[in-house]
Amino acid sequence: MHLDVQDLRNFYYRQALGRSVQKILRSHVTEIWPDTQGLTVAGFGFATPVLRPFIDQARRVLALMPGPQGVMAWPSDQKNVSVLVRETHWPIETGHIDRLIVMHGLETSDDPSALLSEIYRTLGPGGRVLFIVPNRVGLWSRSERTPMGVGRPYTLGQLETQLRIQGFLPEKTLATLFQFPVFKKRWLRLGAFWERFGKNIPFLAGGVILIEASKRVHPLSGAKIGDAEKGKANVLAGLSKPKPALAPTKIAVK
Repeated sequence: MHLDVQDLRNFYYRQALGRSVQKILRSHVTEIWPDTQGLTVAGFGFATPVLRPFIDQARRVLALMPGPQGVMAWPSDQKNVSVLVRETHWPIETGHIDRLIVMHGLETSDDPSALLSEIYRTLGPGGRVLFIVPNRVGLWSRSERTPMGVGRPYTLGQLETQLRIQGFLPEKTLATLFQFPVFKKRWLRLGAFWERFGKNIPFLAGGVILIEASKRVHPLSGAKIGDAEKGKANVLAGLSKPKPALAPTKIAVK
């Protein structure tokens, strides 16, 4: 099930709870990727709430939004960088993206395996992808009034397993959004407290999981040239070396 771009925009940009979530997620993303100078940074799904810090830093920023969700112009105060794409076929050259954020993209995908294959294709050597998905055991995935309550939530183990199958290597994991998914102002005022408190309580599940993964490049199969040279059979092995011919014997003539 896909979210509607208008609903996503209203939540993150027009509601106090959404703006609080945006601030929390953005702080974690910039902590994981503090420097993107000279890199191409892209987001798939609805990643614009956390892409903003890269606009003036990265070499290029792209906001890829899937067709069933819809697209909106972004950013509003600069040249538009958002584009509507097919979920599993992006108009991006192979190996073109250095950093990719997938937010409200994987859990709502109709074909997660095909989507991960497309992410693998477009990610360049040394590239990294950051998945932001609802936590299955958290409170946010049970609240249909927020975007985290739509789609297929994941546990940490489920997501790591799926990434490894598709050729990714999980590098960093993080849980966040410990505040309650309620819109009342008195609860919103306690948001910062719950975030600090949740980090120190292992059994308290965050509403969102962040996993940074790298693209695993498999070596080409086949024997190395050096090994092949060592393994060559010596067809002359075991034969004695030829002896030099004897000098002709001189016969004395009397």
